[in-house]
Amino acid sequence: MQWTNLSEQTVYKNRWFDVNLADVELPDGRHLDHFVIRLRPVAVATAVNEADEVLLLWRHRFITDSWGWELPAGVVEDGEDLAAAAAREMEEESGWRPGPLRPLMTVEPSNGLTDARHHLFWAEGATYVGPPEDAFESSRRAWVPLELVPDMVARGEVPAANMAAGLLLLHHLRLSRRRAVGQLYA
Repeated sequence: MQWTNLSEQTVYKNRWFDVNLADVELPDGRHLDHFVIRLRPVAVATAVNEADEVLLLWRHRFITDSWGWELPAGVVEDGEDLAAAAAREMEEESGWRPGPLRPLMTVEPSNGLTDARHHLFWAEGATYVGPPEDAFESSRRAWVPLELVPDMVARGEVPAANMAAGLLLLHHLRLSRRRAVGQLYA
């Protein structure tokens, strides 16, 4: 069943998002008011080093008053390429410049309320360029063994769903690649 958005009125707007009130028609003809948060795209990046460790940030989120591991992420600026934004965010937040970025996945973290799209990228390797410009973004940065990711997610140490999904997919892809390479030499 498809809902139809007949119109939207902006209730609040700032540089990062708009809060709109939508007049939505349901399939049976009834109408309902529905709040919609319109967000700019978000670019996310990480790197995996030769030891199969993934670069993560340990940070506090005041909204949920929770700590957890995350990937560097931020809003894509107008006209900015998604991968370039992901690389910029990784360098600003971690002090590491990623190698060539590869698309990992795009997710819609809360598509019943927002139109947010998070574009996740990863690189094989990164170069340390110095302390992070945005050091306030995290308490620490660490290279964490990729093999630990599933257990970290299960324990709630990666609370953001988009980050958990990306890390689990990256874990799966790297593990599958290692198995395939191992079979070639068996």
